[in-house]
Amino acid sequence: MCTGSGSDPEPSSNGWSRRARGVVVKTLVLIGGALLLKRLTKSTTRRDHARVVSRSLTGEKFSREQASRDPENYFNIRMMSCPAAEMVDGSQVLYLEQAFWRTPQKPFRQRLYMVKPCPKELKCDVEVSSYAIRDAEEYRNFCDQRPLPEEEEVIGDIGEHLTTIHLSCCDPGRPCLYQGSTSPGGFPNSWNGASYCTSDLAVLKNNEIHLWDRGFDENRNQVWGPKQGPYEFKPATYSSINETLSSLNVLYQSSIDRPIQESLILQD
Repeated sequence: MCTGSGSDPEPSSNGWSRRARGVVVKTLVLIGGALLLKRLTKSTTRRDHARVVSRSLTGEKFSREQASRDPENYFNIRMMSCPAAEMVDGSQVLYLEQAFWRTPQKPFRQRLYMVKPCPKELKCDVEVSSYAIRDAEEYRNFCDQRPLPEEEEVIGDIGEHLTTIHLSCCDPGRPCLYQGSTSPGGFPNSWNGASYCTSDLAVLKNNEIHLWDRGFDENRNQVWGPKQGPYEFKPATYSSINETLSSLNVLYQSSIDRPIQESLILQD
């Protein structure tokens, strides 16, 4: 003879609430994890990329190692760049000069570079444009001047537009961070019989810069610039600075020991 009510026992409310809380907690954890992952993997903005390129271009760099490997095709060039101004839209203006390492006080190329994010309609990350300087002589060794000229003065000295390079992020695993070139057909250029010029730029790790400027005539024959590949500019090291100072001291001493005419011929 059976005793009791004869019906199955009802589940306790405490057990149900625990399971419900568990489901809610798991859901919140999944949502929170997704939001955190989205934040961590959020892509860097083009403005961030432009700042990285500006910092990488800035500073003193030499092609000394490349010139040692291949002295027949490359010179030891000193490239010096520093911030010069900031445009209203946030674009960074850099002053850049190149000189033979023995005569850094006599740059053979002086430019103003404008670095800014690529326009939204273009498939690139950073736009780098070069400009002539209205009075280049006043900007010689600009980065060593103290105090620096006012930003309004620098912006007013931006001259003829020369080239524009569109940079994109390099694929993971490659040695470069950014790379790009001028548009097909390049830009007008008349130096040494050229009809147009092209520029290729790569930003590598440790602020190394690879720059390849070339000029071509109407028949697409190269008339200036290195043919084997870009110049490789690496940040100045303590040894390279000492080497530069030593060379300047030698030049100074030779100008004392030799007649003035001979000294001028040597320095030219």
